[in-house]
Amino acid sequence: MNWRRIKLFLKFHWMAITIIAFSVIVGISLIFFLRSAISAWITSESYFKKSALAQYALFFYILLVLHLISLPLSGALWLWMMRGGHMRFTNIGKKAVEGKDIRIHWNDVIGMEEAKQEASEVVRLVSDRAKLQAIGGKILRGVLMIGPPGCGKTYLAKAIATEANMPFIAMSGSEFIEMFVGVGASRIRKLFKQARQLAYVEGGCIIFIDELDAVGAQRAVDRGFGGQTESNTTLNQLLIEMDGLKEKDYNVIIIGATNAPESFLDPALLRPGRFDRKIYVELPNLEEREKLFEYYLKDVKYDNSIDRQRLARLTVGNSPADISNLVREAALIAVRNRKEAISMKEISEAYDRVEMGIKHKVVFTQSDRERIAYHEAGHAIAMYFLAPHKDVFKATILARGGALGFVMPHPREEIHVRTKDQYLGDIKVSLGSYAAERLKLGLTTSGVSQDFYNAMWYAQRMVWEWGMGKSGLIGDYGLLASMDTNIGVFRRESVSYVSEKIKEQLNNDVQQILNECLKEVEDLLKRESALLDRFAQELLAKDELNYDEIESIFKEFGKARPPIQPSRSNVDTPRLPGGDQAYL
Repeated sequence: MNWRRIKLFLKFHWMAITIIAFSVIVGISLIFFLRSAISAWITSESYFKKSALAQYALFFYILLVLHLISLPLSGALWLWMMRGGHMRFTNIGKKAVEGKDIRIHWNDVIGMEEAKQEASEVVRLVSDRAKLQAIGGKILRGVLMIGPPGCGKTYLAKAIATEANMPFIAMSGSEFIEMFVGVGASRIRKLFKQARQLAYVEGGCIIFIDELDAVGAQRAVDRGFGGQTESNTTLNQLLIEMDGLKEKDYNVIIIGATNAPESFLDPALLRPGRFDRKIYVELPNLEEREKLFEYYLKDVKYDNSIDRQRLARLTVGNSPADISNLVREAALIAVRNRKEAISMKEISEAYDRVEMGIKHKVVFTQSDRERIAYHEAGHAIAMYFLAPHKDVFKATILARGGALGFVMPHPREEIHVRTKDQYLGDIKVSLGSYAAERLKLGLTTSGVSQDFYNAMWYAQRMVWEWGMGKSGLIGDYGLLASMDTNIGVFRRESVSYVSEKIKEQLNNDVQQILNECLKEVEDLLKRESALLDRFAQELLAKDELNYDEIESIFKEFGKARPPIQPSRSNVDTPRLPGGDQAYL
């Protein structure tokens, strides 16, 4: 492609070549002019020479003064223009990176096997475009990556560029948005112009736009301040440029990545011909998390006793970025403790620090420590017997974050569809602290506030939204309880379409679930009163109990975990706001 490089060089530098040629011609003509002027000066009269010298002296003095003033100004203007000048507002300031220089291969992409398979197919389509066109297929134009933050969307895009061996231009969606209308659209035009030029020379180019929702959100009417107009104009230009690729056969691939829901993006951006392929980058499963620990641990010194499978079970719901941060934090703790290698203790401490925050040096009275110990012991025993889908991973009465103590669970298996029994188990675990305080202390504390919130969050949704109440009412009454209306004086207001009688019945069902769960927990703690005392005393003595120490306490009393019950009634639901990682 040398002739293409020469042609592109002439296209970009024709003005410079013209100026140089013109300067050479002017220089040669100046030499001939000076030669003629010197010859005429030698043959002229003496009086004429003196008057001419006097005029020239005055002329050169004035010229010198003007140059002393204008040269600094001209130099400053020249520097300003060379650095972008007024075009800096629309300058994208991004240089393409060669695919071979990125050096991220498929072997480096771990924890997203399904997404990697989709991406490898994209590489094949890009590389075998001749075969694709031979059978009448169309070149792939856009790939949209959707998934939670930290799952490796940017990493996967770099791997695509490496494997396809194409130039890679990476930008963020927010780089196109400015306060001046038209600036974003101009940057879009320059970006695609640069990509087409690279595709012309190198045979292809990949544009990666991270946080696509910043520029690709749904268009709306401007309210008079210009901000929405700028956003609409930028998105319109992006749509036009993506369509414009079809006019000429440029092998330019646009990869967009977003954490926002797909419905947040403009429908015109998602239609076929723009983003033809969607890759969903999800959180890693159990096997993928184990591979991620193996990958990140190989860069540090660690003890051979570390069980990667156990760590994978512990980190359910964690992204690859979370796992990388966990290993990095464990390495820092090992250095702080003057250890030569990372052990399970450092990883456990790092997990607590990442999930719950750093330990606080809070001085408690003995009575406060006793209340906290029984509070957490109630959670732990309820979880052990009444929530068989969770393991009691850790219990502590040391203050972390905003909690004075906590019990850390982790699922015994990956759960994607939760059942009514599992929700009831979570409610019982939340009420375990309240029941333990009433049973052993004869009073309750304000520490049950978050526990009540969690229990009522589950119970209210079980009855109002998921049809799990005892009365048999079916339907999403939470949706009907607050709906916008366009009727009469209530226009644009939120009104309820649920009668007071139905509300009363639903609320009674909620209370019935809470009371039945509390009764079951109280009966359990009365039967296991000795175990409750033993667990609380062990917490008071050690401040913190890990998984093995907790298991030994229950085995001391001859207790074993109940088996995981098979699913009977499934419902797909969101997680509790703020997560359900710990019971405070």
